[in-house]
Amino acid sequence: MFLDKKEVLELETKEQTVDKKNDLFDKCSNFTAAREVRAAGLYPYFNPISSEPGDEVVIGDRKLIMIGSNNYLGLVNDMRVKEAAADAARKYGSGCTGSRFLNGTLDLHIELEAKLAEFFKREGALVYSTGFQTNLGTISCLAGKNDALVIDRSVHASIVDACRLSYGKTVKFAHNDIADMKRVINNLINNGLKGGILIVVDGVFSMEGDIIKLPELVAVAKEYGARVMVDDAHSVGVLGAGGRGTAEHFNMIDDVDITMGTFSKSFASLGGFIVADETVIEYVKHFARELIFSASIPPSNVAAVIKALEIIEREPERRENLWKNTHKMHRGFRELGFKIGATETPVVPIYIGEDMATFAFWKELFENGVFANAIVSPAVAPGNSLLRTSYTATHTEDQLDRVLEVFAKIGKKLGIIS
Repeated sequence: MFLDKKEVLELETKEQTVDKKNDLFDKCSNFTAAREVRAAGLYPYFNPISSEPGDEVVIGDRKLIMIGSNNYLGLVNDMRVKEAAADAARKYGSGCTGSRFLNGTLDLHIELEAKLAEFFKREGALVYSTGFQTNLGTISCLAGKNDALVIDRSVHASIVDACRLSYGKTVKFAHNDIADMKRVINNLINNGLKGGILIVVDGVFSMEGDIIKLPELVAVAKEYGARVMVDDAHSVGVLGAGGRGTAEHFNMIDDVDITMGTFSKSFASLGGFIVADETVIEYVKHFARELIFSASIPPSNVAAVIKALEIIEREPERRENLWKNTHKMHRGFRELGFKIGATETPVVPIYIGEDMATFAFWKELFENGVFANAIVSPAVAPGNSLLRTSYTATHTEDQLDRVLEVFAKIGKKLGIIS
């Protein structure tokens, strides 16, 4: 049976409608927010830096004071770290060409893991290629279908994604609210939880700058037989008498089951790691897909971390200067009238409110020689946008005074402070 012209036209129109409706790339062409912000001249992302990423950077023809990096101890352009990386590249080459599981383990990797375990006073350590992979691999392989993951609502995106990859049930509790965490755990148990519980939190929260209430958290964890994993990406080198992070800060090294950290901050390199009991390390290294199926961290990065770790242990004055600068900026912003929340660390959020107002403030900072990070929804709740600033051991008094001067001028101009 043949269709007449009218029926053919109707069929073609219907097919086109179906195709259009189901086009995978519709979401791409419908995404216009970035173009709109660019058109307004306020786009703050993907700015190419053409210098070392230190306390001053060059972008285009501008030199700016950098208050957006995580170079807490100022080691990213330390000549000793750079020379160690270069020496390793000359000896081992530029990469490892394979995964740790197969042909990608160097003697350097083993040396670094031994030094990390010793530094953190734990039985074992395991190094991944990135911090993001560290959380993905560790959490997703430990939590099975009968287990539960209990996480703070403000944890890093890598923890959220790790929970999605796992077969465990994921529940969240209100930010740094241990009473709410206990309520959540009670609900899990009362609803017939069959497996174990892993509580995963940030040590220092990367946007808010506050510190997890670890003593109260550990007390609840022990009450329910839960295990504790702390993401110390922003804590290692910063918190604790020896820079060992949140657990040392609270004198609770033996009370945290797994400490995770990254090399892209205080260690001035790239990669991530966990430290834990040897049985946990042995299990994770044989089941974490993100470790087994990823190329291993390059030798130059490993050597840089080894040298940075040595400097962290030998030069506590770096951490002392970091805290001097941190306290100066806390005091300075509060005296000016800016809202910086409950931060206790070198991560200092400047709460602005609406996205476009945050972009406008960012652009004014940029024009005045200061580079900060504009953080908007969905990275933070709508209406809670902020400028994320962070400080290092090597920022000078003159640089910090200039930052406060610029913030004061722009804050008054835009009506953020009076």
